[in-house]
Amino acid sequence: MRTSRFFVGTIKEAPAEAELVSHKLMLRAGLTRRLGSGLYTWMPLGLRVLRKVEAAVREEMNRAGALEVQMPCVIPAELWQETGRWEAFGPQMLKIKDRHERDFLFGPTHEEVVTDLARREIRSYRQLPVHFYQMQVKFRDEIRPRFGVMRAREFTMKDGYSFHADLADLEREYRNMYETYTRIFTRLGLQFRAVAADPGAIGGTGSHEFHVLADSGEDAIAYSPESDYAANVELAEALAPAGPRHAPGEPLSEVPTPGKTKCEEVAALLGVALEKTVKAVALVREAVPYRTQGYFALVLLRGDHELNEVKARKLLGPFRLASDDEIQEALDCRAGYIGPVGVGGDVAVYADRTVAKMSDFVCGANKAGYHLKGVNWGRDLREEPASVHDFRNVREGDASPDGKGALRIVRGIEVGHIFQLRTKYSEAMKATFLDERGEARPMEMGCYGIGLTRIVAAAIEQNHDERGIIFPRAMAPFEACLVPIGYHKNDALRRTADELYAALSAAGIDVLMDDRAERPGVLFADMDLLGVPHRLVLSERGLAAGTVEYKARRDAQPQSAPLAGAVQWLKERLAQA
Repeated sequence: MRTSRFFVGTIKEAPAEAELVSHKLMLRAGLTRRLGSGLYTWMPLGLRVLRKVEAAVREEMNRAGALEVQMPCVIPAELWQETGRWEAFGPQMLKIKDRHERDFLFGPTHEEVVTDLARREIRSYRQLPVHFYQMQVKFRDEIRPRFGVMRAREFTMKDGYSFHADLADLEREYRNMYETYTRIFTRLGLQFRAVAADPGAIGGTGSHEFHVLADSGEDAIAYSPESDYAANVELAEALAPAGPRHAPGEPLSEVPTPGKTKCEEVAALLGVALEKTVKAVALVREAVPYRTQGYFALVLLRGDHELNEVKARKLLGPFRLASDDEIQEALDCRAGYIGPVGVGGDVAVYADRTVAKMSDFVCGANKAGYHLKGVNWGRDLREEPASVHDFRNVREGDASPDGKGALRIVRGIEVGHIFQLRTKYSEAMKATFLDERGEARPMEMGCYGIGLTRIVAAAIEQNHDERGIIFPRAMAPFEACLVPIGYHKNDALRRTADELYAALSAAGIDVLMDDRAERPGVLFADMDLLGVPHRLVLSERGLAAGTVEYKARRDAQPQSAPLAGAVQWLKERLAQA
């Protein structure tokens, strides 16, 4: 491809609303252009990148035995009403009506559509297993679209759905997809981690997310460098401290702490380590009737630890943080001074594993302006906490749950997610098959998604420098660029450049020749901005010397290569990438 026959829409400055590096660079490099809030046009250069991502995903999915289909973007409402998601999915869903006032939606995901397909087409266990996938535009009405295509309202996704006669076969396909996704992200040249995750709104049981590691990632990932353990911080288990709890060593005392409502402030005032304080998080359990025992609850955490709401909801059911008025009513105390000592039996008290092992700690006195010091289980509180669970977020340095090493925390951008849906949708929609005994059974289902447009942004977040994008070869818009300096001024150089370009193309190298009449600095800056992995420069001086200048995108300095062997030279460099 020649730039004179292509559209290179680079700009020097990104719009002010662009926040993330990927958003800025995709606009500057001319990969995308904003149409409206959360809506982007993929320009020719960006579309080349996206199509290469799609091609890699398609080849690996086909290799894994999945079958590509194309389902409608617009979905009849009655399918989502069958599963109850028409109302439950919430305002992210774009609901529309046709001319006959019939309800439809623009599909944010396709579990209902594919389940309807399966119940119409599959009758017998002999037709199972089967795995359908598609690459299609989705729409989710994000309340605050931001970060360019990273969190857009319209995006392209690979979503796959498998159907099975039993759980064992679903688990087999789940492992198959785990390995397939690992191949996909490795092939695309991304640094990533597969982590245990929460199924969330999709539902089901087993779940893994695939995260591209980047400092700008929205998700925190806990992993052990000493093993394969990795999990989203929402799910990562925080182990109890090793060893028994120490015996009481201090008397219980009430100390004045006027105006000090945070553990950090109390610790500083009393001259104790933050790790010796306990905070009580007041909750209202929405699944427990009002004013019955346990509707108001305290969760005890060490002062430097944070409540993990995902873990807490799994243990306690739906809840919300108690208001100041509710705290005053339940404990007759202002927020900031509450604690577990002396609370009534109608207040449920839960302790994190770490708190259950603490002794001589500091907590609120349930008296405004005061805290208790030297609090101990068995003397000032009951012998053991009534309910001890893992309620907190893990932190860097915590012991790995698998017993191998200490945890590290990194940021990640979710680009893939696989679920074992089991029979959530097949039961709701009566998608059954006849087993070997002729009995009707609901199909076991799996769900496997990859955010194709998000991969492009995530790759840029992970691969860039001050000059622009550094695309991995597998997804770069072009494998190499040829930059002839003075192409329009020197006939000999122009002929040589045309011959070299033809030879590179004939060798199967996806090359872009920049034949624009621009200054060398502009040409070099644009090719760096676009992230082309390899660059050849042909100049009058090099032509006279029989050389070309070669530079890989990550190299600090260029090097000379023989002009006569430039094609082979570049092929060898590509083979090493």
